[in-house]
Amino acid sequence: MKNRIIFFLFIGFLTMLASCGTSKSMRHQPEIAKYNATKPVVTKLSDSIFVSGKNSLLKNRQGLWELYAEGDPLEIGLNTGALSDSLLKKQERIFFSKIQDIVPSKFQQKLLRHFLKWYNRKLYLNVPEEYQTEIFGVSQYTSPDFNNIAPRYQRSLYLHAAHDIGHALQDLALVGCSSFAAWGEKSEDGNLILGRNFDFYVNDAFAENKIVAFINPKEGHKFMMITWPGMIGAVSGMNEKGLTVTINAGKSEIPLIAKTPISILTREILQHAKNINEAIAIAKKRAVFVSESIMVGSAEDNKAVLIEVTPQKMDVYETPNSNQLFCSNHFQGEDLKNEKRNRFQMANSHSEYRMEKMKELFSQNPKIDPKIASEILRNKEGLNNISLGYGNEKALNQLMAHHGVIFKPATKQVWVSTNPYQLGEFVCYNLDTIFKERKTDRIVSLQQVNLDIPKDPFLETIAYKNYQKFRVEDHKFDSYLKNKETISPEFIPNYQSLNPDNWVVYYKAGLYFYQKKEYRLSQSNFEKALTKEITTVPDKTVIEKYLKKIKRKLQ
Repeated sequence: MKNRIIFFLFIGFLTMLASCGTSKSMRHQPEIAKYNATKPVVTKLSDSIFVSGKNSLLKNRQGLWELYAEGDPLEIGLNTGALSDSLLKKQERIFFSKIQDIVPSKFQQKLLRHFLKWYNRKLYLNVPEEYQTEIFGVSQYTSPDFNNIAPRYQRSLYLHAAHDIGHALQDLALVGCSSFAAWGEKSEDGNLILGRNFDFYVNDAFAENKIVAFINPKEGHKFMMITWPGMIGAVSGMNEKGLTVTINAGKSEIPLIAKTPISILTREILQHAKNINEAIAIAKKRAVFVSESIMVGSAEDNKAVLIEVTPQKMDVYETPNSNQLFCSNHFQGEDLKNEKRNRFQMANSHSEYRMEKMKELFSQNPKIDPKIASEILRNKEGLNNISLGYGNEKALNQLMAHHGVIFKPATKQVWVSTNPYQLGEFVCYNLDTIFKERKTDRIVSLQQVNLDIPKDPFLETIAYKNYQKFRVEDHKFDSYLKNKETISPEFIPNYQSLNPDNWVVYYKAGLYFYQKKEYRLSQSNFEKALTKEITTVPDKTVIEKYLKKIKRKLQ
């Protein structure tokens, strides 16, 4: 998948850092003298409960890790690292285990090394000191096994720009996220409600250990965010003032130098803004190096807006005559919507299709409440309820999401999805309860059990079981195609029966038979693929080109 390739190209970059010499950026460390540098002492109460003073990490019954950390930036970083120590080391292994598979060519590695050494020379100058310090604290618990790649702190800092660097170098969106907001007459109680899918996929192991982090900093607002071990940037979160942030990648040009990672900018907004105007002011201060839509919801304003940013411009998009807002992976504001790259994105990707699907589902649901929001996030059908096949990127639920989340800012409630994808229970948390009534003498789950949203009934269907089998067979098929292996006669019919409405099963069969020069079979499978809902215009064009080649070969 595109997003996997992009992500691991960045990881390939990290493997080159060992030979980047002793440049200033590689020697840099944040100034920590003014902070409390005392190493935390962690008490392990069980295999799923860890405590360090007032800080804790526990695994709830649905499999989410719940982190509570407080203090100055270094204290938060050190406690986060110490509490999540084994998870952090595991996450690093997951990242770096793929390097050789994705960037096997020594020549390509050499090119990446020289380019990216120069490209990242000023990244550390664009990350605020408090977040450099927190990253430094976390990095003290990363694995020494990867010190040959880069020093701990630099390695951790660069990983926070993985999304941005991969996005910038490949000029592709890392993820295909969808988000929405409703308020006024469109929500059940008139108050703002937001939902989002973070469709970020590396592999299944990467998504195993999701962390719901509750952070109580010495400066700024208390907040929560959904994250993973080692990540202090914000991709989805809400603070104690009822301000929310989520990010959606856009079509980006390739900049000449790394600047502020998007997740660091959104973390700053989450921690230091209480309303939309303050969020906009923070966004204006930072120079980013990719294009992104930041959906900001505000209890104080009782509405949501999009802060649309590129390396050159920033625009704020809102719907003054409406009480709903949608976001996928293209810009909507007047300043950016007509730019060439954005028009290309709208015409050729699945971004506009997903936005139209959200609008369709909103029109079918006059009032949005948390249960309806979860159903929208879990929707697997195309426009007018056509079947897309499971795992199609045109769906709101692409069956690959790292997480889904629902926010009710006025009541400080948030619902976080659990595995698999966003199909498990949505676990409810209340920030007021967690931060104002927290007791440290008894470590229990922070969730509001009676308000959880039940798991998706789809999990109990034969279709879901077949989809799980399909994913296994799909990986096998990729390997067969890559190595040009001969497969058994029954493999392809069985493979296609597991996900018969997904165009991919016919496309890959067409590729296989084309490799084997069985052009009639190749033609019939490519033609069958064209009868399905193909993800993007470029994908459809590839199939049409193959059919033209086959036609010439058969003449």
